[in-house]
Order: sequence, then C-alpha cells, then structure tokens
Amino acid sequence: MAFRAPIRRIALARPAFAPARAFHATPRAFVKVGDELPAVELFEDSPGNTVNLAEAFKAGDGYIIGVPGAFTGTCSSQHVPSYINHPRLKEAGQVFVVSVNDPFVMKAWRSQLDPAEQTGIRFLADPTAAFVKALDLSWDGGSAIFGGPRSSRFALKIENGKVSKTHIEPDATGADVSMAEKVLTK
Repeated sequence: MAFRAPIRRIALARPAFAPARAFHATPRAFVKVGDELPAVELFEDSPGNTVNLAEAFKAGDGYIIGVPGAFTGTCSSQHVPSYINHPRLKEAGQVFVVSVNDPFVMKAWRSQLDPAEQTGIRFLADPTAAFVKALDLSWDGGSAIFGGPRSSRFALKIENGKVSKTHIEPDATGADVSMAEKVLTK
C-alpha cells in the first residue's frame, strides 16, 4: 500500500472589496439636490489629520470636486487646473478635491498643482472610497488599472450643509459638466 499525503483544502481568498455596483435594472441613485453630506472621515496630508466634510461645511458653503485619481492625465492637466485658474475661485467658498488615494499621494499632488498653496483648495484622501460610495458616486476602476473602486468625476455645490447643485459626469470619467467654467457660474 502506497503512502498518500492528506488532501489539503485551500480556501480561496475573498476579494478585498465588493464590486462598486452590480447590475441593476433601475437607474443609479446618485447624490441629489437636498441631500446632506455623509459623516465620513477623510484624510488631509497624513493619516493623523482627519476631515469630516459634513462638519467642515457647517463653517461655510463651497464645493466638493471628485476626481478618479491623483496624478492622472485629465485630473492633473484639465479638471483640477480649471478650478485653480478660474477667476471666480476666491468667491467659491471652501473648495475640496476628493480622490480615492492615500493622504500622502494627495499631499504630493497638491504640492505639484498648488506649490505655493495660494488657491485655498484642500486635497482630501478617501482611501477606502467610503465617502464616494455613500454618495453613490463610485465606480469599479478595475484591479488591473486603478486597483479597485474609484470616484466618479463630479462637482457638488454645498450650501447650508446640503447639496444645492450637482455636476456629475455621465460616464464617470469625462471632463465636461464638472469643469470649473460650467460649475463656478453665477
């Protein structure tokens, strides 16, 4: 009789995250006018410096700009620069750029786009996509490309702690309706 090693069962690892959205017959329920901001902790410059946008907008109105990724082509060359260079930026109130990246990447990106830190735009990291998922503004960036869920490209006007206008790119990544020249109008 030959010796047989015991059979070892290997458990397959579950994905690190659930898909951002499975197939649905109903349209997406993106954030809409009148919605309050989710109370989610984001990070500015380091993991020790948290920012809750629901709390931050109690101090004044402004905008949240969502981008698919720091240092990506359209985000770095068109979308965020359209706000940095817009003549009405100073009138916009608080402006936050949010991306599904870590806080160190967001700090480096801010340093590249606004080296003198004169614009007042704050760059926040949403490393687990919890904030954009709560707004239903995430999409599956694919593990091979972006490593997981990403933020759609959007701009939200916030007044009195609530969303007063939405500018959401229909394909999640285009750069049209969320550009500063269409958002920062009177």
